[in-house]
Amino acid sequence: HCIICLWFCLLSQCFVMLIVSWKDADIVLLGVKPQNVEAVLKPLKAEVEKMGPLRTDTVLASIIAGVPLHAFQKYTGMENIVRAMPNTPVTVEQGCTVWCSTRDLPKEKKELISKLFSAIGDEIYMEDERFLDMATAISGSGPAYVFLTMEAMIDSGVHMGFPRHIAERLVMNTLLGTCLYAIQSGEHVSKLRNDITSPGGTTASAIYNLEKGGFRTTVSDAVWAAYRRSLELGGMDSNVGPGRNNTLPTFWQKDMRDDTA
Repeated sequence: HCIICLWFCLLSQCFVMLIVSWKDADIVLLGVKPQNVEAVLKPLKAEVEKMGPLRTDTVLASIIAGVPLHAFQKYTGMENIVRAMPNTPVTVEQGCTVWCSTRDLPKEKKELISKLFSAIGDEIYMEDERFLDMATAISGSGPAYVFLTMEAMIDSGVHMGFPRHIAERLVMNTLLGTCLYAIQSGEHVSKLRNDITSPGGTTASAIYNLEKGGFRTTVSDAVWAAYRRSLELGGMDSNVGPGRNNTLPTFWQKDMRDDTA
């Protein structure tokens, strides 16, 4: 299958080459900054129209945060659109990609997209596009939260006296092993945490200080902030979450009303 990766490139020669490639592609993978979508797609659509119609079975797969499916239909006139949110671990084939598609995407195209994303890690298809903004906040931005936690733990190790390379090795292997253990055990993470929290022990002392510092709430607020920003990038109402007018996203509230009607 022919897959074209389209990044933000407006140099005339390269731009023409991309247009030619696009016309022959099975999948066009679009990855640009959200604020650059219009600048890329508007001239691209015009140039493609000059060269004749696109293949009707070409799939446009976007990995752009916040930009909804209908925006790509508007900009390109294409019907087969996929919106996906991968994360950086895909570079080592250990990523997690959440994706959705336009309603009438053929089954064989869905299977092709599934194979594409499963080659770089786990892939999760969601019927409802609105979960993509949530996935952006959890798995899309999630590696940054983990890296920040790693930084804090590594710096603490250095502060206590470990050489930095040893502190890095301890922290990285701890996180890697913990994730694999959680996946393979199948147990709820709270049970796994309790299993290593001995009464009056070192872990209990650490957990007490984390809870005292509002660790859970801080993490939750960070995820909600990322979710709101993803909504804003797509021009959606972002007044959701704890302390906001809408504690739950508006579509949740509507669906709940519909279920109880």
